[in-house]
Amino acid sequence: MNLPETPAFEARVELLPPPRRFAALGDAYAPQVATTPLPEPRMLHYNTALAEQIGLQDDAAQQPGLTAILAGNRPWPGYAPVSSVYAGHQFGSFVPQLGDGRAHLIAELSGGDGRRWELQLKGGGKTPWSRFADGRAVLRSSIREYLASEAMHALGIPTTRALSLVGSPQEVVRETIETAAVVCRAAPGFARFGHFEYFYYLDRHERLGPLADHVIAEHFPEFAGRADRYRAWLTEVVERTARLMAQWQAVGFCHGVMNTDNFSALGLSLDYGPYGFMDGFDAHHICNHSDEGGRYAYDRQPQIGHWNCSRLLQATLPLLAEQPEQAVEIANGILDRYPPAYSQAMTRLWTAKLGLGEVRDSDPELINRYLGILNNGRSDFSRSFRHLSRLRSAGDEPAHGIREEIADLAAFDAWIGDYRARLRGEQSDDRERAARMDTVNPRYVLRNHLAQGAIEQAQGGSYGEIDTLFRLLNRPFEEQPGMERYAEEPPASARHIEVSCSS
Repeated sequence: MNLPETPAFEARVELLPPPRRFAALGDAYAPQVATTPLPEPRMLHYNTALAEQIGLQDDAAQQPGLTAILAGNRPWPGYAPVSSVYAGHQFGSFVPQLGDGRAHLIAELSGGDGRRWELQLKGGGKTPWSRFADGRAVLRSSIREYLASEAMHALGIPTTRALSLVGSPQEVVRETIETAAVVCRAAPGFARFGHFEYFYYLDRHERLGPLADHVIAEHFPEFAGRADRYRAWLTEVVERTARLMAQWQAVGFCHGVMNTDNFSALGLSLDYGPYGFMDGFDAHHICNHSDEGGRYAYDRQPQIGHWNCSRLLQATLPLLAEQPEQAVEIANGILDRYPPAYSQAMTRLWTAKLGLGEVRDSDPELINRYLGILNNGRSDFSRSFRHLSRLRSAGDEPAHGIREEIADLAAFDAWIGDYRARLRGEQSDDRERAARMDTVNPRYVLRNHLAQGAIEQAQGGSYGEIDTLFRLLNRPFEEQPGMERYAEEPPASARHIEVSCSS
């Protein structure tokens, strides 16, 4: 395909050829792979705030040179794109070779604040790891990833980010014929558990050290050069992963495909496919209808995070000690850090959601009783916690707002009595507590029916709802006048929406 020349784009920082840090590891890790040009690319949305952090002009979306790059039609100046190879445990079964089947790393940058960024196009065309796929992403799934990445960031949850969403009229065949799109993902790095699994199970253990040293030097420099750097890094990753699982649980986020190749060696939320924020609370909610056995159900996410960390540690045993028995002992000691890290984070998050100023031994029982009441009635998860901040600790005034969403009112009223007593016991100030609770219990989350509404409008040629949701979800804890309908439960007509691995 012959494309016309497009002008270059400008950056706030001096535009020098980007360094090749991950790409410099070489072809064994990530060979050079050209992107496939996207016909008639159009910038559907551009994240100006993130662009500013990275060092791009905030009006760069109007520059055709950048649109061409973010569509995969031109390389970043001075950087040849690469796609990496990795393995992974998918739904518990090991797959020896996966890789970036539709992703290209197009630049490694230092932002204006000195932070390092990798830019990766998802949907940029075939790679050596595409197998029989076309390497494209569809508009539907691209909108979901673009919005979810930034929504999670605004919730304070470590995640990859999204810089741009580019669409095209090019047809792509999935269950039906859809149109193509490309998301530019941004993160400090995209190293996955599966990168280490690939070289471990391939018996190319000599490749583990350079990869780990790269991750440590770039993202954990405080450990670089130490004799125990691998142990220190893995301990940090295990604890970060434990805390990340707690953060997912606290907002009712379900990932859907918690395979080891979808877990970040930096402790980030990675890969937004069949995810979902729970509406009605169901402890065993399965957001991915492809997950027939419920392996990645909501209540199993902490356990799966722990298991995935064990797979990472297995894959890095050669780095921990020369003697296998000693390496296993060290790895088990690292893995033992996961349960307390998760428990401490989860206790802190649940008590904060209930507005408790201090942690007491009786709190887990109080929290679990409340969750049980929500679960039994499938009460709306986000709304139930948000409304709880309006409760007065004194007197016996009904808990307006939340009480209307509860099925077992007798159990709820008994719990409210104990909750009020707990608040009075620490002399909680209602106004201060409400303000504190509203900073951890979001008013707005990316419910499936909201994402679906934006998708359907975009498929019809209207992209305004993408921007509306993007702006709304960047301030998830604030009351936003005129946006009340976005905090409501999904209408009955939208409760049939399902997501799968094709999402």
